[in-house]
Amino acid sequence: MWGDKRYHTLNYELRKIFGQKVIKLSLDGGFTCPNRDGTIGRRGCIFCGEEGSGEFAGSRALDINEQIKEQKEFMSNKWDTDKYIAYFQNFTNTYSFCEDLKEKYYSALSEEGIVGLAIATRPDCLSEEVLHLLDEINKKTYLWIELGLQTIHERTAKFIRRGYPLKVYSEAIKELGKRGIKVVTHLIFGLPTESRRDILDSIKYVADTNTWGVKFHLLYIQKGTDLYNYYIKNPFHLLNRDEYIPLVVDGLELLPKNMVIHRVTGDGKRDLLYGPRWSLDKLKVLSGIDRELKTRNSYQGKKYGLTF
Repeated sequence: MWGDKRYHTLNYELRKIFGQKVIKLSLDGGFTCPNRDGTIGRRGCIFCGEEGSGEFAGSRALDINEQIKEQKEFMSNKWDTDKYIAYFQNFTNTYSFCEDLKEKYYSALSEEGIVGLAIATRPDCLSEEVLHLLDEINKKTYLWIELGLQTIHERTAKFIRRGYPLKVYSEAIKELGKRGIKVVTHLIFGLPTESRRDILDSIKYVADTNTWGVKFHLLYIQKGTDLYNYYIKNPFHLLNRDEYIPLVVDGLELLPKNMVIHRVTGDGKRDLLYGPRWSLDKLKVLSGIDRELKTRNSYQGKKYGLTF
């Protein structure tokens, strides 16, 4: 239905738009986060390490142009393409003065082969001035904004120290949508105390927002995080592969067909990952999801809009 997949992958979407393979270059813009600089908190989200969420991003010791050149060289061993999305991944990438943001965004866009920007941020870091800048950039290039929602349940949001209520996410979606800016929403499967129903409720909520894409993340525990310290003292159930794969398929069935699926599992650094270790075999997870969809004779959107 979408090439060789039963769900609407980012690869399919970008090939449709640009006519070839497009790859993301993960960058570190040198930003911090209000959940780390004392504005909201100082420890960040409970699962976030000292490097933020961009363990595979470029080095902040290099400027944006140098990171792009380095990432292009690194990725050229894997993919043969000359089109790239510059992905500002690490920490909160709209959390700075607009002059600084503008300089970094446009530096990335000036590099050869960069056909768009992806900017990871928080929904509480989208001031009117930042929205104006994003609106300007959206009119010049292919742009999407990534928001780390993770869950709709306030009790879980408090536990993970997300630092904002659900209504802030909903308002951000509305403001970005008014400007025609694409949004990608992140959800985490397997957060402590959340049931299958809780996870599916989060998916159904996101399915009815104006988000353009989603990322499904498996909760994994990385050494050096507060989540790791919590888990050692208070062990909780980590999803196994046989639980995770059907849950992803359940989620895909609930999403509209036009929603772009950017990710269906998580990526942790091998040397920092405490568990679950099965997540390191990403190909096995992806093939398992494909197999589950085929076994069910199912596809993305099969149950979208149904009430049960």
